[in-house]
Amino acid sequence: MQRKPTSFDIAQMAGVSQSTVSRALRGSSTVSVGTRQRIEAVARQLNYTVDRVASNLRSGRTRTLAVLLFQDPSPDESGVNPFFLAMLGSMMRACAEHEHDLLLSFQQMRSDWHTEYENSHRADGLILLGYGDYADYSAKVEQLVAQQTHFVRWGSVQPSDPGLTVGCDNRGGAAAATRHLLESGCRRIAFLGDATDHYPEFRDRHRGYVDALAAAGLTPDPDLCVTALSSGEDGARAARTLLARGAAFDGVVAASDLIALAAMSVFDAAGLRVPDDVKLVGFDDIPAASLANPPLTTVAQDAGAAGRALVETLLDRIAARAVSSRMLPTRLIVRRSTEGRQ
Repeated sequence: MQRKPTSFDIAQMAGVSQSTVSRALRGSSTVSVGTRQRIEAVARQLNYTVDRVASNLRSGRTRTLAVLLFQDPSPDESGVNPFFLAMLGSMMRACAEHEHDLLLSFQQMRSDWHTEYENSHRADGLILLGYGDYADYSAKVEQLVAQQTHFVRWGSVQPSDPGLTVGCDNRGGAAAATRHLLESGCRRIAFLGDATDHYPEFRDRHRGYVDALAAAGLTPDPDLCVTALSSGEDGARAARTLLARGAAFDGVVAASDLIALAAMSVFDAAGLRVPDDVKLVGFDDIPAASLANPPLTTVAQDAGAAGRALVETLLDRIAARAVSSRMLPTRLIVRRSTEGRQ
């Protein structure tokens, strides 16, 4: 019976050492492209496959990444933000391309998530999605940094933030949304969302809203800014509060689609037609945005690019390659919620 080929056979045929073969087949950057391609060609010729279990034991790696989804408001009470669900497909594809597995886990902020997974050798690194109040979350992120855990998070990209962050241009996206309303004839534009440091992404979106108003020579009216978290319930409450204040408004920038869609229902019940009486813009481009009546104008984050960037940034961190936080662009998608008569 013909014996199974080994890495020593590949080394002999490729004219390199066995250690070079091992490094090449696990994708090490210390092996030149030409040498790695020669080794891979010999491996294919011999029908050689890497024993991943043995390889992982030797390297001390699991070749698994853990995605920790934190409890977040959602329309179906699943506790997972719909935008994060859109990321998962691209994360799985990116992991497959890099021969890694993806472990998904639902977390709650009160759990001891920051001491698990990598320390227990369940995963080589963590991808953190969602966080609730940043004041509670940031302390645990600081602990991850202190214990040298490999991780990357999705959120507001700030130079002072601990660890690595991938996020979108929240400020620029909200500024584009506000400019769109201004160009559509709106002058009394409200903002629904939390503008404090407890929710940095919403804070950045509020700053973009203020930037666009300032560029147009306008000052935000405090009566038109209502605090809201990203849930339908809180969006509805914020919209009712805005109406109760009695201040005139002709446009609304909502810090998320969940807030915007809930506000649309409240306005409709109050006899305000979207977009004829009030124009409305959301943020995220969740699937429900295009299905609303009228379809919601929104700022889109590229969920596919976001998922891939999170995986690749984490793999670079694990491999000790030079890597930094990344900010991804946003795109305004105009739909009928802003296209009516003024």
